[in-house]
Amino acid sequence: MELTRLRGFRDILGVDAQTMALVEERARGLMRRYNIGEIRTPVLEAVQLFQRTAGETSDLVEKQIYSFTDRDQGETVVALRPEGTAGVVRAYIEAGLDRSDPEQRFFYSGPVFRRERPQKGRYRQHFQFGVEIFGRPDAACDAELLTLLDDLRGALDLELSFEINSIGDHECRPKFRQAVLDFGLKHEAQLCDDCRRRLRQNPLRLLDCKTDAALVESAPKSIEYLCVPCRTHYDTVKSLLDAAGVAFVENYRLVRGLDYYTRTTFEVKSANLGAQNTVAGGGRYDGFVEMLGGAPVAGIGFGIGIDRVALAVQAANKLAALSPAAVIIALGEPALHHAAGLARTLRAGQIDVEVLSPERKIKALLGRASKIGARFAVIVGEDELKRGVVQLRDLLLSKQSEVPATQLAHIVGAALAS
Repeated sequence: MELTRLRGFRDILGVDAQTMALVEERARGLMRRYNIGEIRTPVLEAVQLFQRTAGETSDLVEKQIYSFTDRDQGETVVALRPEGTAGVVRAYIEAGLDRSDPEQRFFYSGPVFRRERPQKGRYRQHFQFGVEIFGRPDAACDAELLTLLDDLRGALDLELSFEINSIGDHECRPKFRQAVLDFGLKHEAQLCDDCRRRLRQNPLRLLDCKTDAALVESAPKSIEYLCVPCRTHYDTVKSLLDAAGVAFVENYRLVRGLDYYTRTTFEVKSANLGAQNTVAGGGRYDGFVEMLGGAPVAGIGFGIGIDRVALAVQAANKLAALSPAAVIIALGEPALHHAAGLARTLRAGQIDVEVLSPERKIKALLGRASKIGARFAVIVGEDELKRGVVQLRDLLLSKQSEVPATQLAHIVGAALAS
């Protein structure tokens, strides 16, 4: 039997792994600047957590969850997490923070699992970076999260578009829901099978259906049904984004794919990814904590698809190939021991170094140095070892000079900085 990876899963290596690491590194770097701390939740949760929060008629619950019965847990049905927010909210409540210290700012990163039809940018295991903020019902918090995403866009030097909407709250959303239901019933014969099946239970799903997109263009708009507080909240979000210099467009069909959202919803898209162009999305979920048995605490958050952002980075050619600044070539056993110390000295000076194999000839090693994109080759043999020097070859300029071993880190560092 040949052992291969499962359908919809992938091995991530080389430039793909490098790009994903870059995206996560830049995202993590922003967290400290925004005073957001890390939270790590289990990959495995009770399946009811997602059934209660995502909605019984959502694609996530109906089609995409990986679930099984855990015989070690009293026949509990468990699921691999299909999204990050529900587990964070569960942990927030279980730690008692909703009552003892409600205002919290968390970020998380890790794999999520959905049984979807695999295609480029959509995998059954993908990686998500998310932020969840609790205890902040104000519009300033909504604008701050969108500004954070715009800062990440800038840190990755990407061209992304921001779409926002408001879907109202418990006061005005029912009227909007009824209007969409009436519209769906009027055009029921034209709807796809999925929309007809779930229309009466969750009519807002109609608005994000790709199959019925042309029909939905004439559907009611949420903006037309907002109550005064929701309208004020939404207008404030927009004015704060303008003040922060965050460009956005309004998309009145934007409802997101999960049932717990209220008021502000948003998506971030890349023009370079084809059909799977949404790289981040989120919104406000002020009733979510209470839905799971917690206190009536406001919440808002977003999730970033690291895989898709990495594809956008690659499509925009924003990633330099992974290469060391220098390689060390040791000629002989005594030189090899010395090379180990030289490598540590260079790395301590923030210089990337690879020590090449001592079992190959120097011509092959210089060829390897060029292939992996090294700027310098540091050559040390028995004679250099005795005299306390190294041969430093600049592979970019095709020049070689002899330098004191004690000055190597300074010379290489200065050359890289110039």
